[in-house]
Amino acid sequence: MEGQDLSLPLSQGSFQELWQNVYVTGFDDLFELPQEMPSIDRVTPLSSTVPVTTDYAGDYGFQLRFQQSGTAKSVTSTYSELLNKLYCQLAKTTPVEVLVSKEPPAGAILRATAVYKKTEHVAEVVRRCPHHQTEDTAEHRSHLIRVEGNQLAQYFEDPHTKRQSVTVPYEPPQPGSEISTILLSFMCNSSCMGGMNRRPILTILTLETLEGLVLGRRCFEVRICACPGRDRKTEEENSTKMQNGTKETKKRKSTPARVSTSVKKSKLASSAEEDEREVFSLNIRGRDRYEMFKTLNDALELKDKDKSKVKHEHLVPPSGKRLLQRGERSDSD
Repeated sequence: MEGQDLSLPLSQGSFQELWQNVYVTGFDDLFELPQEMPSIDRVTPLSSTVPVTTDYAGDYGFQLRFQQSGTAKSVTSTYSELLNKLYCQLAKTTPVEVLVSKEPPAGAILRATAVYKKTEHVAEVVRRCPHHQTEDTAEHRSHLIRVEGNQLAQYFEDPHTKRQSVTVPYEPPQPGSEISTILLSFMCNSSCMGGMNRRPILTILTLETLEGLVLGRRCFEVRICACPGRDRKTEEENSTKMQNGTKETKKRKSTPARVSTSVKKSKLASSAEEDEREVFSLNIRGRDRYEMFKTLNDALELKDKDKSKVKHEHLVPPSGKRLLQRGERSDSD
């Protein structure tokens, strides 16, 4: 075996070079991770062209409640249970109490959306009037509904319908309470030209999952005005009068009063006689005018006496005669 080359086929230097160039470089490429992970944003669900405005309690018994404020002129917001309508002043905070029968899933949110009430306007987007928008410096100044006192409020505009909404995370009630409260403000009057322009609106408040699944829905009408207490009182009274008036009209139609013709004639005759016996006094300026009216009045009095005399002569028979009673016959017969 002397004289044979017993060295390894690869030298130590060539082995290290192979390892670095083939294996190490290959492993680095294989297990290389991206420098930044893409962030996952919450997907805002697309709203329907015609929004649903029916109440839906859902599996979580979703309900709303409003504080009792009465109808005093000084109140800034008041709710009518009779009309399911909220009356509030411009940009004044209105507390809305949220109740559920059991805890919603983690990450649940509350969404408030304004829509027009009447069918001919429901496809239009409810926005603030140009005047109030230009006065506001907020980024979301075109939104009618604003959430106060919550830094987690987010404002959305649907890319297809352009309908606007605002969301806040659902907060469970504090210990010893059954409700959680959100604070809403409405940033335009119902009468604003270029905005609502006296068209009635509804507010839709929904309880949703983070993915946009609706768990509950409540709707109520809103009127933004200068005097909420006065307007609520007036509209409730008008609604009550309309309901009572409709019932009375139906009752009168179903049971009409029957008055005989003879009774009507007797009432008219007695009324005419009372008018003739009634005495009036008249102040006349100037003797000549007085004499003229006196002559006219004397003539009318004389005419009445003549009528009475003629009537009496028809009723009284000539002297020596007797009026026949019904069923009797005269001697000549």
